Amino acid sequence: MADVLYRTLDDLSDSEIYQAYEPPEADWLRVNFVSSADGAATLSGLSGPLSGEADKRVFKVLRARCDVLVAGSGTVLAEGYGPLVLSADRMAWRRDQGLPEVPIMAIVSRSARLDPSAAIFTEAPRRPIVICAADAAVDQMAEMREVADVIAIGTGSVDFPAAIRALRERGLRQILCEGGPTVFGELIAADAVDELCLTVSPLLVGAGAPRIAEGHAAESARALRLRHVIEAGGNLIVRYLRGSTDE
Repeated sequence: MADVLYRTLDDLSDSEIYQAYEPPEADWLRVNFVSSADGAATLSGLSGPLSGEADKRVFKVLRARCDVLVAGSGTVLAEGYGPLVLSADRMAWRRDQGLPEVPIMAIVSRSARLDPSAAIFTEAPRRPIVICAADAAVDQMAEMREVADVIAIGTGSVDFPAAIRALRERGLRQILCEGGPTVFGELIAADAVDELCLTVSPLLVGAGAPRIAEGHAAESARALRLRHVIEAGGNLIVRYLRGSTDE
C-alpha cells in the first residue's frame, strides 16, 4: 500500500493536484461529494452551501479528468446545472492529454422526464446523454432523443451496471459521478464504486438532511483505503480507493 499523503491545499500546484487524482486504471468510476462534519449531504436542501473555493479547486480538476460526468436529474435540477463547460486552462490541459476539450454530461432520470429546452442540452458543447429505464414513456424518450443520446436500460428503474457498460462501450471509460445521494446509493449497491472523493466541511447541520448515500441498501459494506488527506481552511479533502487497508 502506498503511503498516505497529508498536505495542505495551498502547498499544492495545479499540476500536483492533477497528479494526486491520477486514476489507477483505465476503467474507473469516481464519486465526488461534500458533506458536513456531522454527515449531512445538504444544507437548506442544497450541497452548494457546504462547498467553498478550496473544494471547487479540486472539483474542477476532477471534472477535467473525466470522460463523462454523471448526475441524477434531481441533483441537476436542484443545483441548477447548466451546460458542462470548463475554463480555458482546463481545456488546454485536456488537449495536452489528447482528450476532447470537455467531457460529456450524462443525466440519470428513470422516467426521462426532463426539459429538452434546458440549457444543459441546448447549449452543451458536446451532445449530452440521458440514462433512463427502458420502460420510460416512449414520447418522452423521443423528445430527449432530439437533444441527447438516450441509454434506455432496466425495467422500472435504471440498471446501473448495464448503464456503466454502455458508457464504456462508447469509449467513456473514466466516469465521474456527482450524485445525488440516490444515484450514489445505487452505485454502492451495485458494487460499482472504485473511488470516493469527499470534502468534509467544518459545519454542524443537525438532523433532517440526507446522507451522501440513500436508496437501496448494499448487501455488505465495502472496504476502502485512504489515499490522501488535504486540508484547506478547516475542510478535509479526502480520497478513498476501493480495497483493504492491509493491502
